[in-house]
Amino acid sequence: MKIELAKTEIIHFVGIGGIGMSGLALIMKGLGFKVQGSDITSNKNIERLKKNKIKIYIGHNRKNIQKSTILVISSAVKQSNSEIIMAKEKQLPIYKRGDMLAHVVSLLKRNVVVAGSHGKTTTTSLISGIFSKAKLDPTIINGGILNSFNNSAKLGKSDWCILESDESDGSFINVSPTYSIITNIDQEHMDHYKSVNNLKKLFIKFIEKTPSFGKSFICLDDKNNKEVIKVLKNKNFHTYGTNSNSQFCIKNILQSKEFSKFNINVKLPGKKNYIINNIKIPLLGRHNIRNATAAAAVAINIGISKKIIKESLKEFKGVQRRFNKIFTYKKATFFDDYAHHPTEISELLNGVKKVYKKEEIVCIFQPHRISRVKNLKNEFSLSFKNANKVILCPIYSAGEKIKLGFDYINFAKQISKNSKVTVFLVKNEIQLSKYIRQNTFDNQIVIGMGAGSISNWIRNLPNLI
Repeated sequence: MKIELAKTEIIHFVGIGGIGMSGLALIMKGLGFKVQGSDITSNKNIERLKKNKIKIYIGHNRKNIQKSTILVISSAVKQSNSEIIMAKEKQLPIYKRGDMLAHVVSLLKRNVVVAGSHGKTTTTSLISGIFSKAKLDPTIINGGILNSFNNSAKLGKSDWCILESDESDGSFINVSPTYSIITNIDQEHMDHYKSVNNLKKLFIKFIEKTPSFGKSFICLDDKNNKEVIKVLKNKNFHTYGTNSNSQFCIKNILQSKEFSKFNINVKLPGKKNYIINNIKIPLLGRHNIRNATAAAAVAINIGISKKIIKESLKEFKGVQRRFNKIFTYKKATFFDDYAHHPTEISELLNGVKKVYKKEEIVCIFQPHRISRVKNLKNEFSLSFKNANKVILCPIYSAGEKIKLGFDYINFAKQISKNSKVTVFLVKNEIQLSKYIRQNTFDNQIVIGMGAGSISNWIRNLPNLI
C-alpha cells in the first residue's frame, strides 16, 4: 500500500506524543509517507513511534522543520508554537489532525467512523476486534491503546478502516463515513462550539454525509441524539439502545464482576425480527453494553456472522485506561480510568456499584481543564452519587491560563453536599500517597479518574506507599 508521491513529502507532526497524533503518524508511515514529529517530553507513545523508526524531536524548535514540507497540528497546539510560526514563514501547508485524517481515510475505500462525546474509544476497539476476528484485517486508528496489540493504530492489508473521530475542533466533519456511529452528544468542547445546539448541527451534517450504500447507527438512549433524529433529512440510519423503539434493542441485562450479559432484539424494516441471545463482554456498565451493541449492529449490517460477533465480544481484551486493574494494597483493589466528564463519571460509577455492592468505592479524581470545571461545576458535583469517598486533586490545566472564578474548596464542599460523599483535598502525589497509606483497608475499590497526569500518579503509588 505504498504511495509513490509520498516520497516527495516530509510530514512533521507538532505534538506527536498525543494518542491521536501518534496513531495517525504511525499509519502514515506505514502508508509510505516520510514522517517525523516533535513534543515537549517523551512518553510511551513516542517510544512506540521510535521503534517504528519515526524521527522524534524532544522540544519545539524552528530548526526541527527545516526540511519539512507539511505540518500536522492537534487542537491542543497553540498558534504561538515556534514550529507553527516557522511553517507560516516558509508558507508550508498546515493541517489539523482531523483534516489530515480525512485525507488518509480517503485513500481507503470503506470505513467505519465512531463519533460522539463519550464511548468512542471502546466502541472503536470493539468493532476493530470483530472485524479482525472476521479476518477483514482493517486499518485501525483509535484514541486509546488496544491491549490486543498494545498500540492505538494498526495498518491493515484490506480496504477497511475503523477509526475514532475527534469532535473537539469540528474537523471530524471532513471525514466522509461509509458507516458511522453516534454514541451520544453531550456538553463538551464548548470552548469551540459555544453551545450544544451548534454541536448538534455539526453532527447532523456529519450524519447526512452517509452514502446510500452505507448506514449510520445512532444511540436512541441519548436525548440529544433523539432531537437530531427528528430533523434528519437523510433517513439512512438504524437505532440502538435500551429504548424499546430501538432497532437493535438491548434486553435482559445481567452484570457481574467478570462480565456483562445481554440479548439484542433485532428489528429491521422489511426483515424478520430475531434475537441474539447471551452476548457476553468482559466490561462493566450499561454504557459498555451500548458500545458493544453499536459494534454488533455495524457487523451485522455488513454480513459478519452472529457467531464471530459473539466470540469476539466475549474475547475482548480491553483498552488501556478503561477501568484497568493496576495493583492491590492492603487487599484494596486500585483501578485506572479515563473518565473526566460528569456523564462518564456517572456511567462508570453506576456500573461499578452494580457489581461491587459490598465494597467501599473511593474515587481519586483529577479534573481536566479549568474551562470544563467552570462550565460543568454543578454536573460534576452530582456525578459521584455512587461513590463513598472522593479524593479531589488539583485541576490539570492542559495549558489553559484562564481563571477558575470560584473557590476550589467550595467546589469540594459542593461535591460532598450534592453527591452525599466524603471529600478530601490533596495538593500533590506525596499527599495522595500519605492519605492512601493511612486510610486504605480491606473491602475497598479505589479508582483513579481523569484525562491528565492522574494515570501516572496511580501507577506510581506503589513506589510511594
